[in-house]
Amino acid sequence: MKNYDAYIFARGGSKGLPGKNIRMFCGKPLIGWAIEHARKVPRIQRVIVSTDCQQIADVSMNFGALVPFLRPIELAGDDSPEWLAWRHALDHMRGLDGKYPDAMVSVPTTSPLRSPEDLENCLNEFDKGGADAVITMTEANRNPFFNMVKRDLDGFVGLILPPNGRVSRRQDAPECYDMATVAYVLDPHFVMSCGSLFEGRMRGVLVPKNRAIDIDSQLDFQIAEILMKSRNENGP
Repeated sequence: MKNYDAYIFARGGSKGLPGKNIRMFCGKPLIGWAIEHARKVPRIQRVIVSTDCQQIADVSMNFGALVPFLRPIELAGDDSPEWLAWRHALDHMRGLDGKYPDAMVSVPTTSPLRSPEDLENCLNEFDKGGADAVITMTEANRNPFFNMVKRDLDGFVGLILPPNGRVSRRQDAPECYDMATVAYVLDPHFVMSCGSLFEGRMRGVLVPKNRAIDIDSQLDFQIAEILMKSRNENGP
């Protein structure tokens, strides 16, 4: 049986929405939703929270997560790459367990509308083999081959990626997707040896937009609450 651990990375500071990770969202702290989603996936053995904040740690443990360490301050700033926090967490847990898990499942707190099914689908994709990472994605709102433009040095604008041949309808352009923050599944050895997702071989899992909203501002928070309340009243 493979060993999968879920990791939730939750800094204490957030300029866009202060106190975001433990802010109450539809009856429970935001991080509580992420913990519960991960705990509902049978293949995930443990849910581990990486945080620099004791209050977040206490809330996380109340929801059944493990907090075996506090993240160093230098890895918890606004400009601290989360990749380094991933490495720190994996390295710390290897020190405790003597080995890496077969995969780490990163479950961001900012996507409370996800379903445990989305995590299952990501693990299914990872289990196909051959990928260093699995990301989540949604259908793109814009397409760089059709209606996304860039400005050149002379001030004129043109398509970001001019297609081969004429594209008069968006449906004729190559399919593009927006990355989502619903979940990531990663090979720990890839995380420890590389410096970004795009250095590896990635697969993607398509998630409906109404489950993929990413909370980064007060407006995002309000929209997500409206969608969650509608789901509770009317079903998925």
